[in-house]
Amino acid sequence: MPASSPESLTPSPGPLHVALIMDGNGRWAERRGLPRAMGHREGVQALKRTVQAAPELGIRCLTVFGFSTENWQRPAEEVSDLMGLVRSYVASDLKRLEREGVRVRVLGRRTGLPSDIAAIIERAEATTAHNDKFLLQVAFNYGGRADIIDAAQRYVDLVLAGEAAGPLNEQTLASGLSTAGGPPVDVIVRTSGEQRLSNFLLWEAAYAELVYQNVLWPDYGPAALADVVQQYQNRDRRFGGRPAPGVSPAPALAAG
Repeated sequence: MPASSPESLTPSPGPLHVALIMDGNGRWAERRGLPRAMGHREGVQALKRTVQAAPELGIRCLTVFGFSTENWQRPAEEVSDLMGLVRSYVASDLKRLEREGVRVRVLGRRTGLPSDIAAIIERAEATTAHNDKFLLQVAFNYGGRADIIDAAQRYVDLVLAGEAAGPLNEQTLASGLSTAGGPPVDVIVRTSGEQRLSNFLLWEAAYAELVYQNVLWPDYGPAALADVVQQYQNRDRRFGGRPAPGVSPAPALAAG
């Protein structure tokens, strides 16, 4: 499907929460004979364009996969460059995000992060905590399996402390995830033509729509995001049920 412009979209309901696996930085750079670091830097610019375009398309929350628990296995130079991009992104864009009403929330494990990165994350969250126009969630040092394990361990700790009792259920487990309190995920997008979740939002993906786009992340922007909205509008979401004729399916009630 060709990319759509925001102006071409019909006013039918669109996704409120879009999650993005930002894939293809390395391949973008390699095709141009550039070091991978350049692909990551251009990917930051794509993120800025996408965050700015999202509210105009009716999206209220973006969750982006910034750095996974598995990314520590990459070469030390590349990991160092990715950490440097976090520093530069916050330094260059935090004031704008605060001014435009964007709340920044970082998902994932804080343990094991460089101390200055942990401090940057805390500053970004604290600076924007009062904002409520748009939610930007950045999954950093995040893995879907790790997040589920951590949530289960939190419940075990509560039981051992005498603060919880009874069997673990879906609602209780979801309340222990790093995404707890956030909106349900409507659609998960992966760029670059790859078609897998790569340990991203495994719990939250249960009833999310999946969209795979054949565009490398550094080339991403408003038109590609508008195409996601249009694809979502054409989906029939049933959440495991089958509504009676003429009755629209009810939205999922569980938080993302």
